Amino acid sequence: MPLLQLGIPKGSLQESTAAIFQKAGWNISISSRSYYPSIDDEEIECTLIRAQEMARYVGEGILDCGLTGYDWIVESGADVVEVSELIYGKVGRKPLSWVLAVPEDSDISSVKDLEGKRIATEAVGMTTRYLEENGVTANVEFSWGATEVKPPKLADAIVEITETGSSLRANNLKIIDTLCTSTTRFIASKEAWADERKRSKIENIALLLTAVLDAESKVGLMMNVRKDNMQEIIDQLPALRNPTISSLVDDEWVALSTIIEETVVRELIPQLKELGAEGIVEYPLNKIVE
Repeated sequence: MPLLQLGIPKGSLQESTAAIFQKAGWNISISSRSYYPSIDDEEIECTLIRAQEMARYVGEGILDCGLTGYDWIVESGADVVEVSELIYGKVGRKPLSWVLAVPEDSDISSVKDLEGKRIATEAVGMTTRYLEENGVTANVEFSWGATEVKPPKLADAIVEITETGSSLRANNLKIIDTLCTSTTRFIASKEAWADERKRSKIENIALLLTAVLDAESKVGLMMNVRKDNMQEIIDQLPALRNPTISSLVDDEWVALSTIIEETVVRELIPQLKELGAEGIVEYPLNKIVE
């Protein structure tokens, strides 16, 4: 089949995307001098594209698939197939939000107060549609950066992306509405999705990327327990599914194996030890396929 044209987001998502693909089984090598990363899969050809442009190129069929934020799909209005939601970002794993923010001392308290006002944002399309939906006419200007510092002198309000709101608060801005909550999406063109072989390849990539992210916050736990207190120990395990029980040479003992959230390990292991579990082993996971 023709090579699958895969778009890798250039910029803030670039390194984290390559890292997730590596865990999923694909090694992507990105050169600072090339927009065509190499990948150890003879069926795929990669192209570095800014996340802001990805949905447009996929929607037009220039790329078969790619990764971008849901916000940029909304902003571009591209007609694409959303294959899977992949909750990851530059650093954290939380969704991002595009919010309407104004100075703390501003008289603007709702979208209706924006009538005739000046709004600075990188998401012009999203903001324009938001105003239209609310019956408000305002001047929406594209911001090339440092959007938080523009009110009140250069703009009455801004629409900006944030994870925690800390940067907005640091610039004495308050949030008055949320326009869009965004996570990373793996998208495909309708042409590629209609091609049986390309669709199969895209679905396999999505499956493994999802499996990597599902495994990130979890660990495996193995231990040996006596049969006479096995149920008491099982009752303490917050298992992804029922734990696996395996026989040991000693008929009075069994081996338990389970998957748990990493955050509970520090409290759980001492409890298991106190209940009589022995040989407790914690191990990392690369993928979890549901």
